[in-house]
Amino acid sequence: MKEFFRAFLGSCLGVLISLGLLILIGLGIIGAIVSSAEEEVKISPKTILKIELDQPIVERTSKNPLDNFNFNKFKSSKPIGLNTIIASLKKAKTDENIAGVYMDLTTVNAGGFATVQEIRNAIIDFKKSGKFVVAYSETYTQTAYYLASAADKIYLNPEGNLEMLGLKAQVMFYKGALEKLGINAQIIRHGKFKSAVEPFMLDKMSPANREQFDALLGSIWGIISSEISKSRNISAEEINSMANNMTITDGKSALKARLVDDLLYKDELIKKLSTFAKLGKDEEPEAISITKYDQVAAKDEKLAHEKIAVIYANGEVVMGSDSQNLSEKEISTALREARKDKRTKAIVLRVNSPGGSALASDIIWREMDLARKSKPVVVSMGDYAASGGYYITAPANVIYAQPTTLTGSIGVFGVLFDVQKGLKDKLGISVDVAKTHEHADLGTPFRPLTSSENQVIQMEIERIYATFTGHVAKGRRLPLSYVDSVGQGRVWSGTMAQKLKLIDKIGGLSDAISEAARLAKVKEYRIAELPEQKDAFSQILADFTGESLSTYFAKGQLGEAFVSYNEIRNFVKNQGVQARMPFWIQMK
Repeated sequence: MKEFFRAFLGSCLGVLISLGLLILIGLGIIGAIVSSAEEEVKISPKTILKIELDQPIVERTSKNPLDNFNFNKFKSSKPIGLNTIIASLKKAKTDENIAGVYMDLTTVNAGGFATVQEIRNAIIDFKKSGKFVVAYSETYTQTAYYLASAADKIYLNPEGNLEMLGLKAQVMFYKGALEKLGINAQIIRHGKFKSAVEPFMLDKMSPANREQFDALLGSIWGIISSEISKSRNISAEEINSMANNMTITDGKSALKARLVDDLLYKDELIKKLSTFAKLGKDEEPEAISITKYDQVAAKDEKLAHEKIAVIYANGEVVMGSDSQNLSEKEISTALREARKDKRTKAIVLRVNSPGGSALASDIIWREMDLARKSKPVVVSMGDYAASGGYYITAPANVIYAQPTTLTGSIGVFGVLFDVQKGLKDKLGISVDVAKTHEHADLGTPFRPLTSSENQVIQMEIERIYATFTGHVAKGRRLPLSYVDSVGQGRVWSGTMAQKLKLIDKIGGLSDAISEAARLAKVKEYRIAELPEQKDAFSQILADFTGESLSTYFAKGQLGEAFVSYNEIRNFVKNQGVQARMPFWIQMK
C-alpha cells in the first residue's frame, strides 16, 4: 500500500511538472510570435496615420504581450504608451509618406487630462507641417472632444451626441460600511487637506476637501474651456452657457453651436479623407495604426554617443520590486545607474504617481539628490505627481507639469484598521496574545491603539512631515514656513502650482528632455529609457510568478471597476505611514 501511494503521488507530481513545463513552453511560443511580429513596416505614399485610443494609455509601451490580456475572452488589448504616440506624431510630421492624421475618438481610454493635453499638444505641433488632422466620433465625451478640438475638422455621427456638461469629481465613503462590519479605522495625519483618509472616517467631504475640489475643478475646466475656445473660435462664455443650460443634446445642436464641422456617417467620412489625402475619385485611403507605424524606421536615424536618461516612475510608491507600481528598488537603481554612467549627460524623471510609502519616497529622494549633484536632473509630471510623487521631484533642477497635472499634496498620514469588534460581534471570533512587552503587538488589527501608542505614531507623522517639507524647501529654495502654508496635504493643478513656485514651467515630456539637453549643453543625443524593460518571455515569467497573475484576472473580471478595486486594495495593503494623494479623480 505504501508503494502504491508513493507511485500515485509521484505520478501526480510528474503530471504537475509536465503541465508547468507545457505552460512555460506555451508562453515562450507566445513571446516568440510577438517578438517576430515586431519587424520593420514599410508604408505607401499618401498613407493616413490613424489614432485610436480605445486601449489604456500608459506612460510607455510595454514589451510584455500579456499586458492587459483578457483571460476571459482570451484576447489581448495591449495598452499603448504615451511615448509611442508622441514619437509617432513627431516622426509623421516629417514623413513624406504620411498625408495626415485621422483620430477615431469614439472611445478615449486616458487616465487624466494631462495625458490628453500632451497628445493634444503633439497634434498641434504636427499641424505645423501643413498636413491635415481630422477627428471623428460616434459620440464625444468631454475628454475626447477636448482632444478633437485640436483638429482642423471635427466630424460627428448624425445620430451621435457630444457631452458638454462641465467637470465632476466623486468620492466614495466607506464609514457606514465599516461601522456595520465593526471595523474601526484609526487615523493619524498631518494636514487639514490630507483627505485620503476621509472615506474611512466621514460620510461626506469635509469643508477643506470640498474647497480644494472646487478650486481644482475650476482651474482645470478654465484651462480646457479656454483651449477649446481658442481652437473653435467660440467664446468661453458660450461654452459655459452650453454646460449650464444643457443645450448640446444631439448632433444637430453640436453643429449649430459650431462645436463640430459636419455630421457624417463613416462611409461619408472615408470620402472626406480621400479628398484630404488628394486621392483619385474612386481611391480609398490607406491607413496605418500607431502601433504599426511605431515599427516604421525613422528617416536617417542616427545613434548618438551621448545619452539623456528618461526614467519612468509610474504608479503607487512602494517598497521592493513591483512591476505594476513605482518600485523604490527599480527607480533608485535606475537613478544610480544613470548618475554613474559617463555617457548619460542628463536625467529626466517622468513621474505619474499619487504617492504611497513615505519611506520608499525618501529612498528615491536621496538618489535624486545625489543625481542632481552629478548632472542636470529635470522632472516631467504626468496626470499625477502628488504627495510621495511630489516628494521625489523636490531635488530637480527644473520641474515641468501640464496645466491639468494634479500635484502638491504635501502631507503625511497613517491608518491602522481595528477589526476586534467586528470579528467578535459578527463571527464570534476573539484573539488573545502573549507578549514580553506591553507594546510588542503594536499595529495588530485585533485591538485598538492605546492613547500612548497613538501619541507615538502622531509624533512619527509630524517627524516625517517635517522631513518632507524640509526636502521641498531645500530643493525648491523656499522658506520652510511658506512650504508648510501651501502644504497641509492640499492638491494643486499644474497652473496653480506654477504660481506657488512648486513647479517651474508648463510643458510635457518633450519640453523636459529639451531642457535637460540645454542644461547639459548637448546637441546630439539619444534617449535611454529606464528602468530597462525585460524581453517578452522574461517579463511573462516574472509576472506569472508574482502578484501580476491575479491582477490580470481581476482586470478581466472587473473592467473599469478595477481602478476602484485596486485603490482600496493598495490602501489596505499599505497600512502605516503614507505620503499619498487624498483621492483619485476620474473626469470624463
